Amino acid sequence: MCGIVGIVGKGDVVDQLVDGLKRLEYRGYDSAGVCTIHDAALERRRAEGKLANLVRELRDEPLPGRIGIAHTRWATHGAPNTVNAHPHATREVALVHNGIIENFKPLREELVARGRHFDSQTDSEVVAHLISEKVEAGMAPADAVAEILPRLHGAFALAILFRQHPDLLIGARLGSPLVVGYGEGETYLGSDALALAPLTQRIAYLEEGDWVVITREGAQVFDKDNQPAHRPITISGVTGALIDKGNHRHFMLKEIYEQPVVVAQTLRSYLRPLEEKVALPDMEFDLSSVERVTIVACGTAYYVGMIGKYWIERFARLPVEVDFASEFRYRDPVLLANTLGVVVSQSGETADTLAALRHMKASGVTTAGIINVPTSSMAREVDLLMPTHAGPEIGVASTKAFTCQLAVMAALAVNLARAKGRLDPDEERDIVRHLTEVPAAINAALAHDAEIEAMAGTIASARDVLYLGRGPDYPLALEGALKLKEISYIHAEGYASGEMKHGPIALIDEHVPLIVIAPSGPLFDKTVSNMHEAQARGAQVVLISDAQGLAAAGDDAVATIEMPAVHPLIAPIVYAVPVQLLAYHVAVAKGTDVDQPRNLAKSVTVE
Repeated sequence: MCGIVGIVGKGDVVDQLVDGLKRLEYRGYDSAGVCTIHDAALERRRAEGKLANLVRELRDEPLPGRIGIAHTRWATHGAPNTVNAHPHATREVALVHNGIIENFKPLREELVARGRHFDSQTDSEVVAHLISEKVEAGMAPADAVAEILPRLHGAFALAILFRQHPDLLIGARLGSPLVVGYGEGETYLGSDALALAPLTQRIAYLEEGDWVVITREGAQVFDKDNQPAHRPITISGVTGALIDKGNHRHFMLKEIYEQPVVVAQTLRSYLRPLEEKVALPDMEFDLSSVERVTIVACGTAYYVGMIGKYWIERFARLPVEVDFASEFRYRDPVLLANTLGVVVSQSGETADTLAALRHMKASGVTTAGIINVPTSSMAREVDLLMPTHAGPEIGVASTKAFTCQLAVMAALAVNLARAKGRLDPDEERDIVRHLTEVPAAINAALAHDAEIEAMAGTIASARDVLYLGRGPDYPLALEGALKLKEISYIHAEGYASGEMKHGPIALIDEHVPLIVIAPSGPLFDKTVSNMHEAQARGAQVVLISDAQGLAAAGDDAVATIEMPAVHPLIAPIVYAVPVQLLAYHVAVAKGTDVDQPRNLAKSVTVE
């Protein structure tokens, strides 16, 4: 969730802090704030709502200072208002926090009993008071932080200022990401390299339990045992240019249209056209020893895992379990020998998925990760990193990350099948040919944007929408419903089409649109039969299929979206496009905030 930027600079830093927040607003936009040290005082500016409100506040009341911290918030404790906005401060200490302090209530009660006064309802303010008490008693800032950190239970990334030390910034991380950036006579702290890209590409990634003392001359890192630690400086490679929407109205639409390119880039890393093979990065274990697969993810990435289950079981004939990361550890799963644990994450920092990864590793499971950020915590911890190449995704509702993850999942399924002796060279050549066709097929799907926009008004007036699909198109129905919920706020549900008559059909009437995902193929006839059952009860059907399927289904649908004819393997990747576009245009028709829907954040770094 929340985004953090800190700078120990040579000149006034507030503009750089705000620029960093612009790059992190995908992490939360309930409120924003900055704090600097000026004239021996901690000076703050905070605003409820999106970053633009803070920019106006700073325009009315400029904030000088050569050192500062900034924060964009996704609310966990306390309403999303100015009082609860970060930074939180006492007279001596100010801090920003990403994460959740799980034991904040007893700590707060302890502080109140000692006469401390709280201004907010947040868990974060507790940390400011705990450190401030030590500093007020004469303890050095680094010693105060070292003493307080072990008392904090939960997850945190912290950036801390000290009124009497205008050249000092301290950061700490446990369960939430934090990076140090090195400049010329300046040093930086941020939630990720993207936030610091205009300032430096020389980045060091703090490890779990690290804390760091930052000055203009550099940084000294300490590990969880308070011992000096070396964290190598790497070149991030992240562009300093602020990502823009180009000619598109929203980031989401831009990212939908980027899919032919980014999926092609991703597949290029895995396909060997001359050899007619599908490859994976080098690994230190043998895929032939894998006897079962466990896939763990959250949200849209979970549906990638569900589709992966169909693919891996079909091609490799290995049993696959798919778990919500938030449930995985707590059901105490049985993890047998020779299991491959696969995590799927766009950011590589998703708290639940990261915790699930560590649980699998602690249980001796070999792990792999389908991840878009190769420098993230998950990417550094898995045994096999399988990167996607989607590039930064700014729209909160995932689009291009989803299709790139599917492309990599397909590559994993093929490699497992070959390793298990389930795939002969002719079959692999056929799969390579179909995967090579994906970018062109996505382009063909995008050509129907205008007709999807034209039908969006029909869906926008609905209160409830149902999606149906069979086989690997069932998870795509779930994903379509999720997209619609996320950005249009219409209640939507996805179902396996054969399950509709076991309950959901009771919801069907002429006011409930039914989106049916049914490419022609072995499951088509059964899906269309379920569609007709719904139509007999007044359902207004939107059918998504290819020309052959649309012809076979008849003309009873109120609307149709024609897709290119594709192999069943790649159909979920291609058919993702119309469900994305439909959700997008419905949201635009309703006038909702497409890129920053209410209550959501892109990178979920709290459990």
